[in-house]
Amino acid sequence: MNERESLDGRLAAVGAPAVLVTNPAPERNRVSPRQTGPRLEEELFPTGLSPEALARWASESDFFDQMAEKQRPQPLDALTLERYRAPRRPWFNKEFRFRLMGELSGRRVLDVGCGDGSNALLMARFGARVTGIDISPRSIELCKHRARLDGVEDSTHFICSPLETADLLEGSFDVIWGDGVLHHLIPELEGVMRKLVSYAKPGGLLVFSEPVCLSPLMRKLRKHIPIHTDATPNERPLERTELDIIQRHLPGLELRWFSFLSRMDRLFLRDHNFERASKPRKLAADVLGCTDRALLALPGLQRLGGMCVMYGRLPGQD
Repeated sequence: MNERESLDGRLAAVGAPAVLVTNPAPERNRVSPRQTGPRLEEELFPTGLSPEALARWASESDFFDQMAEKQRPQPLDALTLERYRAPRRPWFNKEFRFRLMGELSGRRVLDVGCGDGSNALLMARFGARVTGIDISPRSIELCKHRARLDGVEDSTHFICSPLETADLLEGSFDVIWGDGVLHHLIPELEGVMRKLVSYAKPGGLLVFSEPVCLSPLMRKLRKHIPIHTDATPNERPLERTELDIIQRHLPGLELRWFSFLSRMDRLFLRDHNFERASKPRKLAADVLGCTDRALLALPGLQRLGGMCVMYGRLPGQD
């Protein structure tokens, strides 16, 4: 396709339900009108497409297409590679998750909601074979371009598809990684978690980082204080009900809380870029992160954390 058409626009034009089609590029699934396009293989939902799901897919796809179009493809920063190759600051959310994963060489990783590919490329540079999936065609194009720039085209595979309709091999991944994706899938979270658990090998690690809000006061403030964020219209942080769903599918789930005082680092870390910040700014970010680590370890204060890393392993081999 030369022009990216919105999913809802294409479907509204023909008044047709959506189906999953096979493109000449087999890794890209898209929503298409029943009357047009290549060979039709299966409906997105056997009993008919949920209008709510279709509207969400259209909104999210277009939103992240626009974000991807603003980005200039470039290789990973050498300082970023150094930081996450041997993460030393577990008080930072992402460094904590890379420490959890440990040695990645030879491991198979599924990056759920891979976005611009930053995480997938990091893991591939550290020796993993990474499959990334995202609903945004432009994001997938960006990922592929960046993979070529970083020399990891052969160890990465990117799929454009709604996660709910993805057809991946069960029991095939050592790590299931999600960075801010589950809170976009709240209406289908039960089915999504069932799928993600099925994709992991015995003993596989599932690790997600998500915005969470357990404080009724914070939820009220969020509704009444206009804070600009790069967020899709209908997303919201996870709440206790969603954490319970995740825990049902991953009984050994552990939680680590982040982003209480460290939310303020956006005031002095330009574009959240720790690696290229001056030493005083890095020190300030470290102090906030370490303080959060101590405060949010206390049960009574955990609900003040804005981000939560949720992780656990399936039963099986170590």
